[in-house]
Amino acid sequence: MEHSEIAFAKINLALHVRKRRDDGYHDIETLFAFVQDGDILTACPTNALSLEIVGPFGTGLKTDHSNLVLQTALSLKAHYGVSQGAAIRLDKRLPIASGIGGGSADAAATGRLLNQLWDLHATEHELADILAPLGADIPACVYSRPSFGSGTGTALSFLDDSKIAARHVLLVNPLQSVSTAAIFKAWKGIDGGAVHRGDIWDAAIKGQNDLEPIAAAICPVITDILDRLSLAKPAFVRMSGSGATCFALFDDAETLESARATLDPDWWSMASMLR
Repeated sequence: MEHSEIAFAKINLALHVRKRRDDGYHDIETLFAFVQDGDILTACPTNALSLEIVGPFGTGLKTDHSNLVLQTALSLKAHYGVSQGAAIRLDKRLPIASGIGGGSADAAATGRLLNQLWDLHATEHELADILAPLGADIPACVYSRPSFGSGTGTALSFLDDSKIAARHVLLVNPLQSVSTAAIFKAWKGIDGGAVHRGDIWDAAIKGQNDLEPIAAAICPVITDILDRLSLAKPAFVRMSGSGATCFALFDDAETLESARATLDPDWWSMASMLR
């Protein structure tokens, strides 16, 4: 029987960089939120383990063990002693290296998917712990619900989502990938300060994305996107992660679609809602 999972796109409502660590990573504080849509993973039970990648952004992606999807599968097989395989299919609908989860969301969705397929009966907490070594955003993506992340982003506390659930969201990417490593390397070492705690909406409004000006200096079209989205008077607009995807939150679908109609046709966009 085929099973399927959505790799829900991640957005950072706020992202404050606190310090550069001795291990090369950075301590951050962030507000994670998730979109109802994203890449789609399906799997069927087989004797061997395999990966097929399709979709508008699947071209050129490797299907060997360097792919996070297969790394996730191998981690679960090793941890639980699974002898069964799986034929996994990734429908890649989100742009690559775009600051909205991407490979991390795919890995997390693979974990949830194989948990069902192989009857592992793992809890979300167990999956997050097992997969955390594969990427800092993966634990948040396993849960895919609003949360406050600290440390490298793996220390999570869940937040009341009543102020943001089901808000209309428009994601926009110029189809220019930016390097997360290069963005963090260019960070000047200035502590962005603590993210406000309490009400997630209030905290998001009071926060910022410390990587936004750095990414915009490397990829100036980010500023163009933010300016274009701001003209539509959304409830909220910001860059996600290390870019280049920007997002705007709207109170209704009509205003969102009006804003979308003004975008450069060469940009990628996706309309959805927050989970």
